[in-house]
Amino acid sequence: MTLARKPLIMRIGNDRLARNVLGLLLIAAFLVPILNLWVPESSPFHVPSYVVALFGKYLTYALLALSVDLVWGYCGILSLGHGAFFALGGYAIGMHMMRQIGERGVYGNAELPDFMVFLNWQELPWYWYGFDSFGFAVLMALLVPGLLAFIFGWFAFRSRVTGVYLSIITQAMTYALLLAFFRNDMGFGGNNGLTDFKDILGFSLQTDGMRATLFFLSAMAVIGGYLICRMIVDSRLGRVIVAIRDSESRARFLGYRVEYYKLFVFTVSGVLAGVAGALYVPQVGIINPSEFAPANSIEIVIWVALGGRGTLIGPILGAVAVNYGKTYFTGAFPEGWLFMLGGLFIVATLFLPKGIVGTKSIIEGYERYRLRLAKYLRPYDYVKGGSGR
Repeated sequence: MTLARKPLIMRIGNDRLARNVLGLLLIAAFLVPILNLWVPESSPFHVPSYVVALFGKYLTYALLALSVDLVWGYCGILSLGHGAFFALGGYAIGMHMMRQIGERGVYGNAELPDFMVFLNWQELPWYWYGFDSFGFAVLMALLVPGLLAFIFGWFAFRSRVTGVYLSIITQAMTYALLLAFFRNDMGFGGNNGLTDFKDILGFSLQTDGMRATLFFLSAMAVIGGYLICRMIVDSRLGRVIVAIRDSESRARFLGYRVEYYKLFVFTVSGVLAGVAGALYVPQVGIINPSEFAPANSIEIVIWVALGGRGTLIGPILGAVAVNYGKTYFTGAFPEGWLFMLGGLFIVATLFLPKGIVGTKSIIEGYERYRLRLAKYLRPYDYVKGGSGR
């Protein structure tokens, strides 16, 4: 039985690191909320609410890094604009939460968000219609990033734009959206963005129960995103996209419509990034145009490279590690945390060129080679009953 025809659970079972990481995520998804909600604060096993919220945010970053690894690690598309899909997913769910504020806003307007009242808007823009429904907002968090990825990919891939030129275009896309969303007349809060959220589905965002629920959903989203990506890359379609990554001209010569494969992977990646953004905003309580900043998209690529490009599990570990390091350095070294973080990237580039997971594979390969070499040099040690002398 070939690898591509084995059930997905068997393929994951053969990958020890993936099995361990997904197992830990699944355990954490259930255990962390229990330790936060039902274990007394005086207990050493209690998990504080701020830790739940912090790692819930890290998990949304992990899903975002996973979406970039799907297109960069396996299809060879270096996207420097995935922050745009992430931000659009966040804005979709943020618009719903703004509609839910109603008369509880500063100006007490049941129909218009506070920033629209402040700017003397007289009526709700048409593109805000429907966002009073949670289901519609979730649909838009999937559809809008996916549609943008599809439209962008349709024109870019059919025009055979590749390499650094494609990377620059993706960066230009997110920068253009940054400038657009900064405008007050766009109807998305301008520079301040959307904030002052109260609740979602009637449950306050400030309660420990909601923080634990969002953490659980984020962990399950990472697991689900990994399974979707793994299913894609282990299929025949996945073999084609890897072939496109390694030699696009040869894949095209063999008769594959390369642009269609790229378009599919890029669209799926955009949807995953949108889901990450939709889970991120309720946990941080704000979404503004700074999420479109090109620097954010470049940082996502760093997470993927540090974790291990083309491994799926590596970007998850890289995103959590880098953002935890950022949090730790800002607290421990407030004057020089940027230098500490920059030093971490330099060390990783010099000594971990294939990332955390890639380096692990190199070590395992070296150990297999060493054992094979020892067996060749000292064959009698491996003969049953041999003395080795």
